[in-house]
Amino acid sequence: MRIVVYGLTVTSSWGNGHATTYRSLLKALTRRGHQIVFVEKDVEWYRSNRDLPRPAFCTVELYDDWAAEETRLVRLSLDADAVIVGSYFHDAIAASQALFAQVRCPVLFYDIDTPITLNRLRENGGTEYLDGRQIPAYSAYLSFTSGPALQEIEQRFGARRAVAFFCSVDPEIYHPTAIQAEFQCALSYLGTYAGDRQGKLMELLNHAAGMLPAERFVVAGPQYPDTLSWNANVERIIHLPPPDHPAFYSSSRFTLNLTRSDMVAAGYSPSVRLFEASACGAAILSDSWPGLTEFLTPGEEVLLPANGEEVARMVTGISEEERTRMGARARERVLAAHTSEHRAIEFERIVSECA
Repeated sequence: MRIVVYGLTVTSSWGNGHATTYRSLLKALTRRGHQIVFVEKDVEWYRSNRDLPRPAFCTVELYDDWAAEETRLVRLSLDADAVIVGSYFHDAIAASQALFAQVRCPVLFYDIDTPITLNRLRENGGTEYLDGRQIPAYSAYLSFTSGPALQEIEQRFGARRAVAFFCSVDPEIYHPTAIQAEFQCALSYLGTYAGDRQGKLMELLNHAAGMLPAERFVVAGPQYPDTLSWNANVERIIHLPPPDHPAFYSSSRFTLNLTRSDMVAAGYSPSVRLFEASACGAAILSDSWPGLTEFLTPGEEVLLPANGEEVARMVTGISEEERTRMGARARERVLAAHTSEHRAIEFERIVSECA
């Protein structure tokens, strides 16, 4: 197939989870013989932080102004076999209207932010990247979230078909590696700053760090305010490029997974970081949310501490043998169902059913 994707970014992983999600899926689709074009707005904050400017698995088409370049950008899809419009694509509403009018292949909406989208649809009837009135026009609505959200997307907002389409992990990149001293620590966290999960990060990591002053803790990710008060043994990494993620996870005794409030409320929303850490054999501590057990089994493949005191006990009290065994079980579970190859096959099936 020839597949055209209109998405937030594939060239820069700075401050977003979309890039690694797209890279994993598109690489697998290319490996299976498909041709991919990725359309991305050329914005300054990604232009200044491009860690994959020329992907080997797709052709990137950058643009500056949709209104001025619409004819060229839509023409890319006229001979496509499938088109994806992704959440947070900068001109998604205008692009979708043009695509509905001019292309004949399935046009699918890929929501990598379903809980946020649904909240805004309920409150305002749409978002900056999706007009609720457009939903019935998409051939399918691919949702980052499963569970009750799928029924709501169909019954309340009129989607022809809402399908769970989780993030995925590329096992060629994400796998256990040798420990690197620069990342070695008792507990790590990788994620962009978000105000609605910062309280959990301060409780579960920073509080635990205060109880264990001889241990090293690491928080990697951009946009954290300078006003935050970290304990002295918490180190910050402003941006960690994706090639360093496997070593980061493999060098942490434990790693922390935290979920944004909208995702917790919706449930059934596993982050790409959860799959990536699992694929690296990391021992994961996580907050709890509905549907988590469909992806990892608490007590066997993931641990769910309620507070910093429990984190401190887990970090210091669990044997190396059990920690390693828990990470191996999580890796086995994720590789059995959530690799990029699994998701590419699912995408092929969805498109064939839409055609």
